[in-house]
Amino acid sequence: MRRGRETGPIVYHGAMAPSLERSAGVLLHPTSLPSRFGTGDLGPAAVAYLRWLAGAGVTWWQVLPLHPPGPGRSPYSALSTFAGNELLISPGRLAEEGLVDPAWLDGAPSLPAEWVDFGAVEYWKGGLLREAFDRHRQQRRADLLQDLAEFRSRHSHWLDDFALFLALRRAHDGRAWYDWPRPLAFRDPAALAGWATDHRHEIELVVFCQFLFFRQWEALRAAARQEGVSILGDVPIFVALDSADVWAHPELFLLDGERRPRVVAGVPPDYFSATGQLWGNPLYDWDAIAADGYRWWIERLRHELTIADAVRLDHFRGFAAHWEVPASDADATGGRWVEGPGRALFDAVAAALGGLPFVAEDLGEITAEVVALRKDLGLPGMAILQFAFNPADRSLFLPYKLERDLVVYTGTHDNNTSLGWYLEDASAAERDLLRRYCGTDGHEIHWDMIRLALGSVAELAVIPHQDLAGLGGDCRMNTPGVAEGNWRFRVTPWMLSEDIQQRLADMIWTYGRAPTRPGDRI
Repeated sequence: MRRGRETGPIVYHGAMAPSLERSAGVLLHPTSLPSRFGTGDLGPAAVAYLRWLAGAGVTWWQVLPLHPPGPGRSPYSALSTFAGNELLISPGRLAEEGLVDPAWLDGAPSLPAEWVDFGAVEYWKGGLLREAFDRHRQQRRADLLQDLAEFRSRHSHWLDDFALFLALRRAHDGRAWYDWPRPLAFRDPAALAGWATDHRHEIELVVFCQFLFFRQWEALRAAARQEGVSILGDVPIFVALDSADVWAHPELFLLDGERRPRVVAGVPPDYFSATGQLWGNPLYDWDAIAADGYRWWIERLRHELTIADAVRLDHFRGFAAHWEVPASDADATGGRWVEGPGRALFDAVAAALGGLPFVAEDLGEITAEVVALRKDLGLPGMAILQFAFNPADRSLFLPYKLERDLVVYTGTHDNNTSLGWYLEDASAAERDLLRRYCGTDGHEIHWDMIRLALGSVAELAVIPHQDLAGLGGDCRMNTPGVAEGNWRFRVTPWMLSEDIQQRLADMIWTYGRAPTRPGDRI
């Protein structure tokens, strides 16, 4: 995205993605959608949600990474940066296609509607997907066989490795690849070939499930385009050590002779943590990646843009410089800043893909070099209103200080809900300044903050759905640094009421983020 004339709209650097010009979005991960099968999925409820968004004048639906989460269920620590999350496959769509008997759905266990019980969902849906695969093998429908063959051909550059990786991981009781027998962990060709021959059925099951995921996601994308809603995706900069990416491409990472990280990612000590944060992700060997023409990163981002219309780049500052910590260290205090690929990576991506349809997550310790890189690339940054109201520092995130080339949020998936922040986290001084700024008594502080975001000069304003519903801190999506209880939030029908939709629609139109009045759309 790049600014044209100073008085004109901000547009993408290239013409491959929609404009962010004066628009509104809602943040909600698909796992949070309503469903009677224990977790949100890509079925009818997702289509209904698109219609609800469109009826409110919302033109961007922001999702979290759609890849299969590893231990801890975080979508930011995935087993693959290319594969799709099997839990999102819609049982209803499988029944409609004749791949499972409707009796399977009738026999679904009673699962919570307000949160995700991951273990129970994985157990039941795993059986459902095996049933669909077995029926597919029995039916041998010509249309599915042809579509599956085309899917395998298009995605072979990652699919073959991932299918083998996941089948191996399941066969080893979910243990990380570096705990497998050495010939398999180190990808001995003879050992892998022999194992693949003996476990062909399990490998083909993984391929089939990936086919189902992307088939359903493409159908949902088509429905989104019909409703005039674009998808804003999410790409974490780092990958998990226990991932198909590191197992299949160890040469791209700074690993030792045992293929364990020599150094890992984190962030330095700051106001919030005296010891910093030790994330533990392996770091890239940027010299090796550059020598290969940044091919892996180009293919990764090309793939993400088949999933979404634009992509948020998590931890953008790591492309300028990243905090490198010795893998043996117990915390992040002994790290150092190491220069990243900078502009060279993005020049290679732009040359290959025709543009840079990205949003830079530029939060945290941001230097002039990071700002310069973002501005030079023409990428919008991010502003979080929950960080704006400390009277001691008069933050750059205060609405009157915002710039057009930003995406403004009330909060993100890593923040408390706006109501939860106001009641639990904000200081008395922050609450007082926020009320003064809004000219209210704070009894609907979530709507006050939504109004600030939508009324700001930032081209795109994104609201977490929890804020639309006025939910408290018990409904936040993630608490960084807390291992359990995250990523489980679900919306229930009352959170999709017409009253909330109409109120949002009126506010979006009032602040010039939709071309028509609410009554003309609904």
